[in-house]
Amino acid sequence: MLKVFNCDLHIHTCLSPCAELDMHPRALVDQAVAAGLDVIAVCDHNASENVLYVINAAQGKKIKVFPGMEITTSEEVHFVALFDSLSDLADLQKFIYLHLPGTNDEDRFGVQAIVNEYGEVEGLNDKLLIGATDIPLNELLDYVHQQNGLAIASHIDRESFSVLSQLGFIDASIHFDALEITPLTGFQKAREIYSDLNQYSFIMSSDSHFIKDIGKTSTKIMMAEPTLTELKMAFARQNGRCVME
Repeated sequence: MLKVFNCDLHIHTCLSPCAELDMHPRALVDQAVAAGLDVIAVCDHNASENVLYVINAAQGKKIKVFPGMEITTSEEVHFVALFDSLSDLADLQKFIYLHLPGTNDEDRFGVQAIVNEYGEVEGLNDKLLIGATDIPLNELLDYVHQQNGLAIASHIDRESFSVLSQLGFIDASIHFDALEITPLTGFQKAREIYSDLNQYSFIMSSDSHFIKDIGKTSTKIMMAEPTLTELKMAFARQNGRCVME
């Protein structure tokens, strides 16, 4: 039986240098539950060390956590990669770290904290997570799909770090599963502005970097259960599954 799930598929933790330290796993999950979310995805910039701890913090709560990452390509395009499996995400992480140059400057970019489900600091990530990998978009999209993941173009209506701001187009060779827009544009206006992209499902996410923003923006998705297989069918508008714009 199909049902509607309230989804926020783009949330950062305190591991992202631009996120507040209050975005630790337990606080993130508690806020997501309080906000009435059924499904969330943890998508830190080029990193994934806090994903397991968010999943642990969600144990026993009525919320599904997808392992994910927001990747920056060599063209400085941001996109979200989602997985069912932590092992598939771990393989992506190894690949990303091989192609992510630089060292973080905490004074300039912020602390990149690895925090467990009890609020304890496990360590600090010293990689330049705010930076870009040296991998082109199409190569990264292919890798994510080879690892059984889904790829969602981040905030396509923004003037920086989006596929449209950086490349100017999305042609048939760029294989996104869905496109994310911001609430400043909204579904109706986005369909008018981006009429050439009507073959894609659009979603809205909070892209939360601050606790107060979790749950402010979400997307209702019709699925049988919160799995990546169901989500893929919803993005493809198959078998009654769909994004409810």
